[in-house]
Amino acid sequence: MIVVSQLRKTFEDLRRGEVVALDSATFSCRPGEIFGLLGPNGAGKTTTMRILSTVLRPSSGTATVAGYDVVTQASLVRASIGFLSGSTALYDRMSAWEHVEYFGKLYGLSDEVLYERMERLFDVLQMNDYRDMLASKMSTGMKQKVSIARTIVHDPPVLIFDEPTSGLDVLVARTVLENIERLKDEGKCIIYSTHIMSEVEKLCERVAIIHHGRLLDQGPLGELRERFESANVEEIFFRLIEKADQEALVSAGS
Repeated sequence: MIVVSQLRKTFEDLRRGEVVALDSATFSCRPGEIFGLLGPNGAGKTTTMRILSTVLRPSSGTATVAGYDVVTQASLVRASIGFLSGSTALYDRMSAWEHVEYFGKLYGLSDEVLYERMERLFDVLQMNDYRDMLASKMSTGMKQKVSIARTIVHDPPVLIFDEPTSGLDVLVARTVLENIERLKDEGKCIIYSTHIMSEVEKLCERVAIIHHGRLLDQGPLGELRERFESANVEEIFFRLIEKADQEALVSAGS
C-alpha cells in the first residue's frame, strides 16, 4: 500500500550548501499494519511524511501510496490518505460537527454518504456531547478527536500520523492510540512517526529507525530484539543512534 524506494530529499542552504534531509530511504507498509518510523527530532521523519502526503517533492527516488505515485499522481494520493499531526489546528469559530463536515465536502463526499459517516464517527469517537461546541471552548482531548474525525471522514485506505500525541496528557494520548489501533483492525495501512518508545511497543509490528536522514535499520520488532539481543526497543534505538554518531565523527576526522 505504501512503497518507498531510494527516496532522497535535499535542500539548499545559503551557508551550508546542500543539506540532505532524507538519504536513500527504502521501506514499505501493508494494509492492516502500523509501520513505525522512529527517530530523534530532526531525523527526517517529518520530511518523509510530507513527501508521502505530497506536501514536498522528493529530490530523487520514488514513493507510491495506494498504488499512486506521489509526484505524478499527487491528487490521487491526497484523495487516498488521511494525515494527522500533533500540531493540527482547528478554527475557533467552527463547531466539531462543522469541522468534520467541511473536510468531508472538500473530499467531494455526497451529503448522504458524508452524514452517514459523520454520525458513525461521532458515535465511535464519543463526540456527540460536544458536536455543536465551538473549537475555542474545547479541551485538548476534544480537539484531537475532532482532528481524527476529519482525518478519516473520507475513509482513506492509508493514514499518516506524524507524532499525533505530542503535547497531549496521558489520558488523551491513550484515547488517540486506542483509536489508531481500531483503524489498523479495520485494515488501514498506517505510517506512524514518533520518538516515544512506549507507543512503538504498543502499536507497531515493524519499525524503521532514522537518524540524520538515513534509515539505520528496520524490520519486525521481534526480529530486531533477537538480532540485537535486547527486549528493550529504546536500548536498540540508542545503540543504533550512538553507532551512527561515532561513525560520523570518524568519517569527519579522516
